[in-house]
Amino acid sequence: MTIDQQTPDIQPPAPASPDAAFRDRAQPFTAVVDAVADWDAPSPCTGWSARDVLEHVLSTQREFLAARGHALRSGTESDPAHAWVVHHGEVEALLAEPAVAEQPYDSAFGPSTLGAALIEFYGFDLIVHRWDIARSQGLDERFTPQEIALIDAAVDGWGEHAYAPGIFSHALPVAPGADEQARVLARMGRSS
Repeated sequence: MTIDQQTPDIQPPAPASPDAAFRDRAQPFTAVVDAVADWDAPSPCTGWSARDVLEHVLSTQREFLAARGHALRSGTESDPAHAWVVHHGEVEALLAEPAVAEQPYDSAFGPSTLGAALIEFYGFDLIVHRWDIARSQGLDERFTPQEIALIDAAVDGWGEHAYAPGIFSHALPVAPGADEQARVLARMGRSS
């Protein structure tokens, strides 16, 4: 018997379905939303409360989907945490439909799909704004190493567009000996 015959056939894991990938990005965001005690507390986003940050996340996803023929029913809930739960459920249900997840979409960076945009671009927002909402509550939310790598790759890919009005403030200096989270936050104009 050769070594090849003794080694089990190891297959790489199948890529997550779009709805599962979005759910993975949304779970930590949901945990932070559930922890909010004061929706009017100021966030690190100048002039925005925790409520404003969440409304930004909800409205940008709604607008993106509505512009491509998928208007969501959510949007009238007065309780921000409940609004997120309803919205997230609707987005996940849409992404479970292959025709929606695979719908072609011409992004600023080339051809894509609705599923990829929701996971990559809007999923990026879920990571970054999770930290913003947590900080509004005085919580120390940590990024995983994978999230730090994703943020770096996204900001690299966007280049100077990342610092256009309404995106990020210009990068801040990083203190000597700062950890990876402080460094990546500084890239996005945020101080830890």
